[in-house]
Amino acid sequence: MKKCLVEASWNNARHMTNERSSQPPGERTPWTELDAAGTGLTVDAFITTMMSQVGNALRRIVTGPYADQFGVSVSEWRVLSLVAHAETLAFSDLVQQSTSDKALVSRTLKLLENRGLVELRAEGSTPRKKVFCDITPAGRALHAQAIPVARERQAAALRVLDSAERDALYRALVKLREYCRVEEEARGRQPATRGGGSALDI
Repeated sequence: MKKCLVEASWNNARHMTNERSSQPPGERTPWTELDAAGTGLTVDAFITTMMSQVGNALRRIVTGPYADQFGVSVSEWRVLSLVAHAETLAFSDLVQQSTSDKALVSRTLKLLENRGLVELRAEGSTPRKKVFCDITPAGRALHAQAIPVARERQAAALRVLDSAERDALYRALVKLREYCRVEEEARGRQPATRGGGSALDI
């Protein structure tokens, strides 16, 4: 019964979103004719503002509910998912891929380790040993239970867009991600790795 009510509420929200967001084909937006100087671009239409707003809202309405359902925080789910995806992951890579600071990742790993969901081990003979994180059978089992729900919720949010819009958005995000990678490399910063090693926010 509870699941039916949640699904009904989610479907109703999707319908309302479609009604509010639909606009006539060809309608101009603040980005339609954007010059190199960004003339007339207001802060509410900045791509960083809109991406941040949408990303935070999606974490609240998409990720948060299924993280709660399986008894983990959003940070714990993100780290657990990354480790489950890789099976074994170096701490430094986990920090980079989670796009979180070292202190938060370290605290999150300790919480997951205390629950028996991951294992930490150090390798090397020098004082600065490399720390690796492994998924445990319990962690793998929890992830296996949660990931179908995660996929369903993610798909529901994506299906607010029609097929053409989804394809266009995906290609646009990939293009922006590559732009950011190139810019970070040009500035001497360490970007997220390509392909399967790219940062995941699930």
